[in-house]
Amino acid sequence: MQNNTNLVYIYDGTLEGFLCCVYESYVRHEIPVQIRTEEDAGQPLLLEETEWIRTDMEHAGKIYESIDRKIALEAQDFIREAFLTCLPDKEIFMYRFIRMGYQYGRSVMDRLTDDTVGALIKAVRNLRRESHNFMGFVRFTIYDGVMVSCISPKNRVLPLLSDHFTNRYPDETFLIYDRTHQMAVVHKPEGTLLTAMHHLSLPPIDDAEKAYHTLWKCFQKTIAIEERHNPKCQMNHMPKRFWADMTEFES
Repeated sequence: MQNNTNLVYIYDGTLEGFLCCVYESYVRHEIPVQIRTEEDAGQPLLLEETEWIRTDMEHAGKIYESIDRKIALEAQDFIREAFLTCLPDKEIFMYRFIRMGYQYGRSVMDRLTDDTVGALIKAVRNLRRESHNFMGFVRFTIYDGVMVSCISPKNRVLPLLSDHFTNRYPDETFLIYDRTHQMAVVHKPEGTLLTAMHHLSLPPIDDAEKAYHTLWKCFQKTIAIEERHNPKCQMNHMPKRFWADMTEFES
């Protein structure tokens, strides 16, 4: 394999597209210094050589299957979750992890002191922690019979939230919109869809929904114990960045 210090792969931003970057690296016997999405590519830097990698589902499937075969089944889940994180330059970390996995097998998962493995494990933990928080902090508002929630996560948590809320509300129609990544999960009793959504415009809530908001805020105040009010402890358990989308903190 030739290590080209100027080579940058550009792909379409999908997990399958990233896996094709791994595939092409091995077919071409070259090692890119960076892997970027079309959105992040920008203008090439001086002496930088960019290469567009086309997404091929067959090639992506071969790499995905090889992760199970050469590393471990859990490594497939790890790569899927790592792709959802907000780790800067996550693609090159994932690429290095897969290459190490091909060399060391299952033991790569235990190389916690390695910079690549350690960074990915930390990022995946943050993803899981954030998604767990949202499972408790998501608040829905009813619009014409549809439960709608808007969130602003750091990581791409919607794929992890989808199963949770689909199992919790299987017979409801709901939409969770991720402002940060302009994605949405839409669920109806007949199925669930994860889709791009660049903008969501909502009408004013009706009087009945306003009454429910008021009741919920009154409930929160009623169960609160003034003598035990501890803002610092509250922010430890419920970080302030979640407050903007929670009914109980509405003014």
